[in-house]
Amino acid sequence: MASINHHTALIYTMILVSAADREMTDAEMNSIGDMVGHLPVFRDFDQAKIAKTSASCVDLLNGKEGLDGVLKKIAESLPEKFRETAYALACDVAAADGKVTEEEARMLDLIRFELKVGKLVAAAIERGARARHMTL
Repeated sequence: MASINHHTALIYTMILVSAADREMTDAEMNSIGDMVGHLPVFRDFDQAKIAKTSASCVDLLNGKEGLDGVLKKIAESLPEKFRETAYALACDVAAADGKVTEEEARMLDLIRFELKVGKLVAAAIERGARARHMTL
């Protein structure tokens, strides 16, 4: 598998969570688009490439390497300083539609493990995502 850049690795991470329960909701996809459109880490990313990047992730998931290959590609391509960022983005996508399914929670565990995000750090990030997406 060819290497990917940090933007692609971050988007792949978000797509993995969105696709985990086989239902990529509008809320999740809108959340991904909003984050790519507004976060500093994506300032130099061409937003017109979101759909193409998302589709390439789905293609890889359906390919020979599958989920393990995509997770490995993300971990190999993502600079260490963006690993917590990737986990935070994944948590925000999981929380975007107001519910975190068992499949999404399992995917978050896999991402946390692959990116070597510590349990305490992960718990803080998860709590922040819950707080940001809380509704009445």
